[in-house]
Amino acid sequence: MIINILSKIIGFINQSIAAIGITAGVAISFTNVVARYVFDASLVWAAELSIFMFLWSAFFGAAYCFKKDAHIAVTIVLDVMPSKLAKLMLILSHIITLVFLIAVSYYGYEYLLLVIDLEERSIDLWGMPMWIPYLVIPIAFAFAAFRVLERLYIIITTNHEMILKESEAEHVLAEMGIGARRNADNENVKELDNMVKEVEKKTGGML
Repeated sequence: MIINILSKIIGFINQSIAAIGITAGVAISFTNVVARYVFDASLVWAAELSIFMFLWSAFFGAAYCFKKDAHIAVTIVLDVMPSKLAKLMLILSHIITLVFLIAVSYYGYEYLLLVIDLEERSIDLWGMPMWIPYLVIPIAFAFAAFRVLERLYIIITTNHEMILKESEAEHVLAEMGIGARRNADNENVKELDNMVKEVEKKTGGML
């Protein structure tokens, strides 16, 4: 119960910051362009602030993608392996990812303490302490680690025969309300296969 509540809170934070960050970054950049070319007056703080907004949006957006399992993954090797071995490889890859994310979060926190000790401040942003924008590193990577840990638990507790997911093209179709292959009846299997191939063709196989 507590884990579910924590998961929802983290998801809300990730989504909110990612959306607000990209929106604010674009708005600030646009305002600065208008001020520069229309009024011949550049906003000295706009460039640095927009960079920080985009960075926060990117990091928290990436953390949210771990929840949706939306990061690019090459599964061609897993597809031809026995399901038991594929499950073990998935567990190993997620453990390595988890260790990496925890390490970055930890050392990001250590760097944050160093910045606080050095009292580093931004010149363009009215002397704002630089530990504030750098705070994104330990928090975003910690959130991402939490998501990977969630995914790892799901993989471990899932039967090895069911562990290999459908292609992401099938996921796109499923989100559009079109049934996944394993749920389709015999009459729709051929049609669904053609739709999957068409999606993969139009995306260049990048899904």
